[in-house]
Amino acid sequence: MNKFACLSACLTLLLSAFPSLCGASEETVKSNVSYSSVTALSFNQAKAKLVYGADNPALQYGLLWLPDRLTAGQKAPLIVFIHGGCWLNEYDIQHSFPLSGALAQAGYAVWSLEYRRTGDAGGGWPGSFADIRQGLAFASTLKDYPLDLDHKVVMGHSAGGHLALLAASGNASVQAVIGLAAITDIIEYSRGTNDCQTATSGFMGGDYAANPDAYDAANPAGKPTHATTLLLHGDMDNIVPAGQAHLPGATPVMAEGAGHFDWLHPDTGAYHLLLSTLEQYFRD
Repeated sequence: MNKFACLSACLTLLLSAFPSLCGASEETVKSNVSYSSVTALSFNQAKAKLVYGADNPALQYGLLWLPDRLTAGQKAPLIVFIHGGCWLNEYDIQHSFPLSGALAQAGYAVWSLEYRRTGDAGGGWPGSFADIRQGLAFASTLKDYPLDLDHKVVMGHSAGGHLALLAASGNASVQAVIGLAAITDIIEYSRGTNDCQTATSGFMGGDYAANPDAYDAANPAGKPTHATTLLLHGDMDNIVPAGQAHLPGATPVMAEGAGHFDWLHPDTGAYHLLLSTLEQYFRD
């Protein structure tokens, strides 16, 4: 049984208890936050920057966050994170720094990947995905750091969630995958009209009618779903429709009142739902 399926009922109960999860009043727990409110946050710096690719080292690198408090011999659970941004080079890794820093403060190591995107030489499909696969494989070389490489979760937000789901499919080195407002059906998503949906054709090199084989290759909905897959989605998301949270074999959890960027903001209920998810997963 999908391990996340065992957690789903408990997580659903937590949706009504966000303030108590973080020890805050309802007034201080934010919801449906804006992109600008995320980029305005302060954050802890990464401990290391490591290049995983030789084609464009300025973009093919990862940033490693480590918990501040690790006892001698202790190893931190590892989250490999893939940022979103409609696959566009207009949105780089920096907007995910507050999330990575907060997760490190919570006791997790985060290997956050930058990658070539639409507008970069070699970016788009399939180059962006090739970078993610390479960056994920590079995690196995991080043996000089206090990381529990046997308990690795791949997590991605939005377009990064799309790439995370693809990278986890059939990958025995990945123990679980979490999609945060993830794009799970790129064919259906490309038919929408918001700015991110219309960016799909640029990423894919054309629309579905002109390039069906590429879309089929890039579609998580057409691939075997990793046995331990969780999709966290907000019912106020106006960038990735809630219907994208339904993927055969995955466990969906819908966060009431949460918007698209709540997963990146450490003061939201959605973030604390994510934190509770990780705590239960790594504890069980």
